[in-house]
Amino acid sequence: MVVSSKLQRHMAEGGWIRAMFEVGLALKQQHGERNVFDLSLGNPVMEPPEQFHHELRRWAGQVTPGMHRYMPNLGYAETRAAVAAQLAAETGLPFTINQVAMSCGAAGGLNVVLKTLLNEGDEVIIFAPYFAEYIYYIDNHGGVSKVVSCDEGFNPDLHALEAAITPRTKAVLINSPNNPSGAIYEPGLLHNLGALLRRKEAGFGTGIYLIGDEVYRKLVFDGLESPHVFPFHPRSIAVTSHSKDLALPGERIGYIAVHPECTGLAELMDGFAFCTRTLGFVNAPALMQYVVRTLQNVTIDVKEYERKRDFLHSHLTAMGYSVVKPQGAFYMFPKSPIADDVAFIKELQERLVLTVPGRGFGLPGYFRISYCVTDETIEGSLTGFRQVARKFGLG
Repeated sequence: MVVSSKLQRHMAEGGWIRAMFEVGLALKQQHGERNVFDLSLGNPVMEPPEQFHHELRRWAGQVTPGMHRYMPNLGYAETRAAVAAQLAAETGLPFTINQVAMSCGAAGGLNVVLKTLLNEGDEVIIFAPYFAEYIYYIDNHGGVSKVVSCDEGFNPDLHALEAAITPRTKAVLINSPNNPSGAIYEPGLLHNLGALLRRKEAGFGTGIYLIGDEVYRKLVFDGLESPHVFPFHPRSIAVTSHSKDLALPGERIGYIAVHPECTGLAELMDGFAFCTRTLGFVNAPALMQYVVRTLQNVTIDVKEYERKRDFLHSHLTAMGYSVVKPQGAFYMFPKSPIADDVAFIKELQERLVLTVPGRGFGLPGYFRISYCVTDETIEGSLTGFRQVARKFGLG
């Protein structure tokens, strides 16, 4: 075999989203793209806001010597300062450029953070359902994933978390609003989570980092807010990108931010710079660093996602599906009407509706719907959902 045995195993275990992409291509070739209703990918169809296009035209039209050369691995000082100013305004903490590193999206940022923190065999705790790639990011850098359960509302079970923490626990990685459930972890929960980490740190004489994947933090509904991780634990790190809030997934631009009072801050930032370089990212895209500099308080029209959520949720629940109403992001995570979620999504595929089984997110018996798609795709999928609901006796 050319490919390593471990990679073969990972590809077989964790390729659900990619597998749905391949299935979708085949079905679209066979039936025509308009007749296939692909709800499998978190690839937003919304266009970036006009402010982005204005800044892009402005910077692309300039001929400034050196603007496309290398810069410090952590990014342009001016862009980091803009990020820090926005974080300071949102949190009341004294952020400066010394706590900010620009990254190649949140995926790049998380890999940089984990590479910096982990010794071989260190444990990182994640909560099911989780973003599927976390398992592989942790493994990339010699870490061990420990999966902890959530309650039926997809909120972390802190009793299970307490039992899972050991002297080898290096970090707890959370994602709020959550992909795939859309759940927001509220301040009271995060307060208790932070207090638990500090008790365990004191008991074991170790340091445990709270890492927040905040890529969907600005995509919240119903007047809710999704808090930063920083108020809840001094050893906290947030990683985000503008893939979702500015609808720029292909531009790979984001940042890492560390609590200003985090112990060993300077060493962490040096580690981020080194790992950004040696993991092959080198630096975040230069042009995008210029463009997003003035867009730190700009977001796409979140009401559009809220409208799509309400439409889909009302129809699915009327059909008899059990769905916890998402509070943010652009995913829905209903229960499968049958225990075998893979068999269920194959039933949907036969009706040209594409979703992803819950086992791809660490929680069998559910399935993920992405509603960051056109209205026509959502509306067209309803017939298939209804037919399968009737087949399995829902409603």
